[in-house]
Amino acid sequence: MSDPIRTHPLGNQGLEVSALGLGCMGMSDAYGPADEAESIATIHRALDLGVNLLDTSDAYGPFTNEELIGRAIRGRRDEVTVATKFGFVGGTDGKGGGRIDGSPAHVREACDGSLRRLGVDHIDLYYQHRVDPDVPIEETVGAMAALVRQGKVRYLGLSEASPQTIRRAHAVHPISALETEYSLWSRDPEDELLPTLRELGIGFVAYSPLGRGFLTGQLRRFEDLPADDWRRHRPRFQGENFDRNLKLVDRVKEIAATKGATPAQLALAWLLAQEGVVPIPGTKRRKNLEENVAALGITLTSEDLKRIDEAAPKGAASGDRYADMTGVNL
Repeated sequence: MSDPIRTHPLGNQGLEVSALGLGCMGMSDAYGPADEAESIATIHRALDLGVNLLDTSDAYGPFTNEELIGRAIRGRRDEVTVATKFGFVGGTDGKGGGRIDGSPAHVREACDGSLRRLGVDHIDLYYQHRVDPDVPIEETVGAMAALVRQGKVRYLGLSEASPQTIRRAHAVHPISALETEYSLWSRDPEDELLPTLRELGIGFVAYSPLGRGFLTGQLRRFEDLPADDWRRHRPRFQGENFDRNLKLVDRVKEIAATKGATPAQLALAWLLAQEGVVPIPGTKRRKNLEENVAALGITLTSEDLKRIDEAAPKGAASGDRYADMTGVNL
């Protein structure tokens, strides 16, 4: 793209990010073999294109994804909005225990660890990865707010939190962003979450905007997934769910063809057309990054949006997002 990527406010506190971010989890975790050289090249290409929001977590690896990003951004810190998360202890999805810790002591310890691994003196956007049901959100956000006062963190975020929890958190310290899964096959945020965020002036960061790769149309068989791929254990990729969800993807693909776009680009363009939403498609390859960024050049008419809504209505995806929904939307 020759034109600069437009920016987008996240929250009302002054944070501005590129309209499209880069999810970095798959560079180190969950989606098959890692390729550090290509991952770093992908991050550099993203920065060259004007994609400045890099999304990671101390749970990815665990820890290795933050270290990778730290190596990638060395010498280019001023071009980057670094977003990372804390809360999962031992990694996500049961690795090493996979428990959630939102205690003030862990908030402080986790932040110092992330700063060290990232090689930065402050984190631009610091999220609680999941709400700890055993620690009042006021205590967790109070500790996060102290990090802002100390200059270790600039802005605060939550991930997969309910509207009620967001309101309580926002009353303690302004929350700039809520990160939750949102895509053409995960449209639940439209019910209560997005209206709450718009009311409070909080930005929305959409992770897995391509349905964990399913909406790209590249996956046609369960067997296409690498043996160590995290998605093999997700309900939407299994058995009859996989076959039903293929039909949804094929409907998206038909509409994309009429726009001269790939299914991935159409899915991203649809999200970019939603008020207050910044998608962070994840990839570890430059080719996919460039395809995703090209979605910024696609304009959808009201008729296009209507056709997409009919092809992929709310609730169209078959299967739950996770095998265990514990800790989601607390």
